[in-house]
Amino acid sequence: MRKLFKFLKPYAGSVLAIFCVLIVQAYCDLSLPTYTSDIVNVGIQQKGIDEKVPYVIGGEDFEHLLLFVPSDEQEAVREAYEVSSSEESGLSEMELSGDVREDEDRMEELSELLGKPMLLCAGFDSGSEATLELEKQMKAQMESMMPDAGQMTIYEIFGMMEASQRDSVVAGIEEKFSSMPETMVEQSAAVYIQNVYEKIGIDTDRLETRYILRTGGKMLALAALGMIASIIVGLMASRVGAKVGRGLRKEVFRKVVGFSNGEFDKFSTASLITRSTNDIQQIQLLTVMILRMVLYAPIMAAGGIFKVFRTNVDMSWIIALAVAMIVMVVVVLFTVVMPKFKVVQSMVDRLNLVSREILTGLQVIRAFSTEKYEEKRFDGANKDLTKTNLFVNRAMTFMMPFMMLIMNGIAVLIVWVGGHSINDGSMQVGDMMAFIQYTMQIIMSFLMICMISVMLPRAAVSADRVDEILTSSTLIHDPENPVHFGENGNGEVRFDHVSFRYPGAEEDVLHDISFTAEPGKTTALIGSTGSGKSTLVNLLPRFYDVTEGRITIDGVDIRDISQNELRGRLGYVPQKGVLFSGDIASNILYGNPDGSEDEMREAAQIAQASDFIEEKQKKYESPIAQGGSNVSGGQKQRLSIARAIAKHPDVYIFDDSFSALDYKTDVKLRNALKEKTAKSTVLIVAQRISTILHAEQILVLDDGKIVGKGTHRELLKNCEEYYQIASSQLSEKELQNDMKEVG
Repeated sequence: MRKLFKFLKPYAGSVLAIFCVLIVQAYCDLSLPTYTSDIVNVGIQQKGIDEKVPYVIGGEDFEHLLLFVPSDEQEAVREAYEVSSSEESGLSEMELSGDVREDEDRMEELSELLGKPMLLCAGFDSGSEATLELEKQMKAQMESMMPDAGQMTIYEIFGMMEASQRDSVVAGIEEKFSSMPETMVEQSAAVYIQNVYEKIGIDTDRLETRYILRTGGKMLALAALGMIASIIVGLMASRVGAKVGRGLRKEVFRKVVGFSNGEFDKFSTASLITRSTNDIQQIQLLTVMILRMVLYAPIMAAGGIFKVFRTNVDMSWIIALAVAMIVMVVVVLFTVVMPKFKVVQSMVDRLNLVSREILTGLQVIRAFSTEKYEEKRFDGANKDLTKTNLFVNRAMTFMMPFMMLIMNGIAVLIVWVGGHSINDGSMQVGDMMAFIQYTMQIIMSFLMICMISVMLPRAAVSADRVDEILTSSTLIHDPENPVHFGENGNGEVRFDHVSFRYPGAEEDVLHDISFTAEPGKTTALIGSTGSGKSTLVNLLPRFYDVTEGRITIDGVDIRDISQNELRGRLGYVPQKGVLFSGDIASNILYGNPDGSEDEMREAAQIAQASDFIEEKQKKYESPIAQGGSNVSGGQKQRLSIARAIAKHPDVYIFDDSFSALDYKTDVKLRNALKEKTAKSTVLIVAQRISTILHAEQILVLDDGKIVGKGTHRELLKNCEEYYQIASSQLSEKELQNDMKEVG
């Protein structure tokens, strides 16, 4: 996970912006259940009356209400209201003053004073069982003092009492209702306010409709804002994810291009392809999911828990139970599945390796009729990957049913517990609905994290694999303070007691190699297969670095030169001709993109490629397929040679580059090349004696050592290994003639 965040570090500003937009989205989503609760509780049950005290009340009802207010607080209530008259009935009304409405502290104080009195008035007006029993008891007590008390209303009885006596009776009544939940007091107050409004002619149905429409409008606005925030987050997250993927691919490519052959031996080509594509794709996908869901889930969970505690603290244990059950499911699944993710990626590598071998070697496979064997080999790798993927996916499919079972079970539990609370009057229906929604939001937040955690192990493995490339130390690197070739250098190459051992090998493949390749002369290397010829010339461009000794060009150690400057002076033709998709012209001028058309044509003519190029319909603009698959081996080799010639290097390296040419073409090419390279150093690795007959210096390699050095005729006389090679390729007459000339 740490490495994933390391990849995100360059985009910290965008991540912060996404986090801010997610807060807006979470606020919108968390506000909707509250408005749903308000519509049910206030809009439907309370007829849209959301005030805690009546803003307008009839004079008679106002006086009735004051009967249940402590006498020392009645003056404060009277001061809060102003006398007005109804336009319809002409009766006096009491209206809450504007100053009090705008003062939250005074409104809260007034609500506390009138809460219980409104409850009692609502009860007496509606004739509830509790108030009817209370009224009956009071009339029975008063009949001893007033015979006609039974014919009086409860308000008349209280009105006839002295203030102190009334306060005492009211205190006793309120004590009986002290255990009543606060929500019941609020609901009774709303019922009372509705009744007094209806008495003075206020249309409560209109209030209800207006409240529902107003609250619904707020919900629509919040939903629209949340949708916009979600779209913005999705767009920004996708852009960041794409940038992370692009950046990683760029860094990996740049790193791989700088690899020496040692790193390519460590990371197989198939593995590098997998890491550059599949692994980076996994990281890119998870990056988007992190920014969209992982950042969002904690905000939603924290906000949901906060809202739950504001809705109903007594039911918060249900949240803890749900989270504990989710964590248990995730821990069990991950204990089983986590180790398999690393296996999956290694199996993807294996499948890519097998596929690549089969596709690149298809002609050989067909030639030897081994299709069935290769099909079995591919099928084996494919089945292994499929089995592991099936195990992982089957294990993870259990998570969703379990999560849905937990969610639905928790919803049922909330309804069951909430139903009892509603029945007891300690909770309203809207609050229970909001609680269910908040609980689902909290559970969904944890569920989102769990869903991401399914992808996280695989992406973490991918991040490790990509980071392994980015942090790998390259064996071949530029010096901190590189020196430069002199302006008068002519390309003299010197191997000074050079030995070389492949990384991880137990013994050297080259032993104490010393020779000088002079400008204007051709130095050829010949020897049996595996004698180290190609390895020797691969040291010159620093595909590998020497283990001992040093290699100099114009007296400068090539390790002290930057790789770019060093390779700029070399014209390298590999053993296997390599062409790039494009056209013939782009391939010839690959090393000299600013070269002229004349230089291109000259290089093609020297390489004996102009004949077959001119025969093509588009000539130098003729397309070259990927890998040069639409040209023959000889044509590919000649174009590779032309590419080196067009670069005009100081040192030419031909690594067995004439093997695919016929003798006639070989002779023409070498004669033309002799004139072109008159001032350059030429190194030729060859298998055919005819290719190097006229070389000024021939080095004979055997088992990584120079066993012979000289011209063709000198070596026939002095070097047994060279004589054996020559006798296998030249006729007896040619050998005798050459031997005579030496003698």
